Amino acid sequence: MSISNELISAKAATGIEGLDDILAGGLSRGHVFLLEGEPGTGKTTVALHFLLAGERSLYITLSETERELRQGALSHGWEMDENIHIFELTPPESLLNAEHQQSLLYSSDLELGEATKQIFEAVERVKPTRVVVDSLSEIRLLAQSSLRYRRQILAIKHYFVRYEATVLLLDDLTTEALDKTVHSVAHGVIRLEELTPNYGAERRRIRVVKYRGQKYRGGFHDFTIMGDGVHVFPRLVAAEHRGRYIRQQLTSGIPEMDALLGGGIETGSSTLILGPAGTGKSLISMIFAAAAVARGEKAALFIFDEELGLLFERMKNIGIDLKALEATGNLLIEQVDAAELSPGEFSYRVRRCVDEGNIKTVVIDSINGYQAAMPEENALVLHMHELLLYLNRQGAATFMTVAQHGLVGDMQAPVDITYLADTVILLRYFEALGKVRRAISIIKKRTGSHESTIREYRISSRGMTIGKPLDAFQGVLRGVPTYLGASNPLLEEDAQ
Repeated sequence: MSISNELISAKAATGIEGLDDILAGGLSRGHVFLLEGEPGTGKTTVALHFLLAGERSLYITLSETERELRQGALSHGWEMDENIHIFELTPPESLLNAEHQQSLLYSSDLELGEATKQIFEAVERVKPTRVVVDSLSEIRLLAQSSLRYRRQILAIKHYFVRYEATVLLLDDLTTEALDKTVHSVAHGVIRLEELTPNYGAERRRIRVVKYRGQKYRGGFHDFTIMGDGVHVFPRLVAAEHRGRYIRQQLTSGIPEMDALLGGGIETGSSTLILGPAGTGKSLISMIFAAAAVARGEKAALFIFDEELGLLFERMKNIGIDLKALEATGNLLIEQVDAAELSPGEFSYRVRRCVDEGNIKTVVIDSINGYQAAMPEENALVLHMHELLLYLNRQGAATFMTVAQHGLVGDMQAPVDITYLADTVILLRYFEALGKVRRAISIIKKRTGSHESTIREYRISSRGMTIGKPLDAFQGVLRGVPTYLGASNPLLEEDAQ
């Protein structure tokens, strides 16, 4: 999303790159915004990001102490300089005295009035351009009724408007979560959520509920809290990214494979390699990645399922030295832990690699591992649609693998994305002459013609060997073929 300089200057950046992207530059200056979320979702960390912009700022805390705030900032490596003032709002000492707790002299009316007075005095003293009030739950409790609470919020809003300060009100939703009083008063509302899957780390997501007079990026966006603060990963919208490239045909280096594919794979297209476990899906994707590096191009591997050390050793035994290719600087290999990584963060990592590294071949091994990061299959299909469309528009050739359930006969995939892929390579086991063999065929190719034949292939220390079309066999894809010919077209055993 391109944002004009005039619009950016009228915005107070939050200090979080991804969040500013969602908000089209940041928060409109001179307005009051609500940041809401249950305890632990990261509201205070986002607020500290907002105050670290170098402007004169004021943090009004009704729930945490100044010491706790400074310790929280230090945990992210942040030093709060003289531009950031912390005002710790505490009740009058007499309120802490048990003898006065039931006295009419200190009713909730006086407590609320005293709290508001102290807030206004702090603002008069500091004269900040950015203010954080943490949290509204304390003010709501002092107000005791929704009418008095709304009046108090309106009074606070109109007071800050006089100073043209950009205000961030925090609400931890611990009382009356359905109360939308501040929603109608605030210029914008941002909500933080935390989801706890059955297994793996918690998942956090952010959504802009409301933003008056401003177009923003809607929907949920994943975010994480790391050692250096909050990282927001805006939802990928492929329609916003259009690249220019010349469509070319990429070869694998194996003549029989290229013949099956009608000459090779086109740039700006996606390829799905489908088959049961052990058929060589990863190997085929690695063959195309190695061929890209051999041409002097850059490739990236995102490995979900296999430990990298084992993958390096296994591929080296069949003639592909991934470590040597990585050492050239043209092959990027990333191990992806589906239990710790959200889909939005994965899309961001892929996009960053393609944009910054000028990568033209991308391997995702496998979609089964990617699915583990997704609670719902429908969401997976939508994520993959946007990611593949984006990669296609950048001129990258994408290879994905999906492991099917079963070994022979009718097999099912955990998720069907064959309609998303431009090319589908099908791998199968079949039995012939007392041995288990492997067959390969191309069942779909949008970008050109391809062979409709089925060929046998073998995997050995010399790599992948592909034989002639199995014209004399019928029923290969079912796993138990019938031999109809006069000559045996099967591959011979490799000489050791």
